[in-house]
Amino acid sequence: MDTINRARVIAFYLPQFHPIPENDEWWMKGFTEWTNVGKARQLFPGHYQPKVPADLGYYDLRVPETRQAQADMAKEYGIEGFCYWHYWFGNGKRLLERPFNEVLASGKPDFPFCLAWANESWKGFFHGVKTKQALITQLYPGESDYIAHFNAVLPAFKDSRYITVDGKPVFMIYQPFQHPQVREFIALWQKLAVQNGLKGIYFIGQTYHLAEERAELMNMGFDAINVIRLFDFENKAKFAYKCAKWRHRVFRCPKIMEYRKVSRFFVGDEEYDIEIIPTIIPNWDHSPRSLNKALVLNHAEPAYFDRHVKDVMVRIENKPLEHRLVFVKSWNEWGEGNYLEPDLRYGRGYLEVIRKWNMPNNRIK
Repeated sequence: MDTINRARVIAFYLPQFHPIPENDEWWMKGFTEWTNVGKARQLFPGHYQPKVPADLGYYDLRVPETRQAQADMAKEYGIEGFCYWHYWFGNGKRLLERPFNEVLASGKPDFPFCLAWANESWKGFFHGVKTKQALITQLYPGESDYIAHFNAVLPAFKDSRYITVDGKPVFMIYQPFQHPQVREFIALWQKLAVQNGLKGIYFIGQTYHLAEERAELMNMGFDAINVIRLFDFENKAKFAYKCAKWRHRVFRCPKIMEYRKVSRFFVGDEEYDIEIIPTIIPNWDHSPRSLNKALVLNHAEPAYFDRHVKDVMVRIENKPLEHRLVFVKSWNEWGEGNYLEPDLRYGRGYLEVIRKWNMPNNRIK
């Protein structure tokens, strides 16, 4: 762990920037997330689309030099590591595993990482296909599959680059309540971890509904909760949100909210607690994937992002450094307009904000 930083900033990392046979079948030959990004169009006056990557270009994650460049950039701006989205659909079925597998096998880049299990079925309408049918269904076959899943990720847990808390490898579950045996799953993995020479696993459950789900998540056996408050504005800025829905229905445009107004709801007082991990959200625009059904956070500019990151740092500054975790949503979710990587309009502006507030000598006033 890099102890010179004020916080342990970890960025979610999407591995969908390389072709796979399943995406060829579901969408088109050669499909990657760049396909959605490239076809995005301006949907209302002043709408920032399309978003064009700058320094790293339209990369392919099968290329080791690309992965190295990403890691070098993240490290330069104070990010501790990447949290790779990990797809295990049950019965050994995996998708998009190649980039991480190559990072693990090659030992490069020498940059910390952890895994977040994206345990959900892929629905076509959410990912850009005009169908409500599931493209692939998330299954939970039982103990034998849970053991196989553990054994599949054990080499990563034992890698010296793996991010730990209190000596335990971090593992996040995206949809805790979708797992019908999550308590048993966690207990089994904790047992298997000790049997394989680990101190245990630091389980993090993710939620968008902290108030309703906090107690139950902790009772399930999670060590901490990562809260994402992307949609908290729906209840805290009700009038503005009602106006956005009205414009959406009448003009068939996305739901448009101003980032500078809604970003103040991206962090709450619960994040002062040691077991609640805040989320930094630089931007959001889902229109490349879902067109007029999308939510667009308009004018998501580094200047407004600066205020948001400061608010997050205030919540965690008195926690022990080992537990001063922050997740960024996200490093490279370009199809959701949710990224830190440089683009043609803002360059490295978002990264500069991260570095500014993660520098230990920069006082928070």
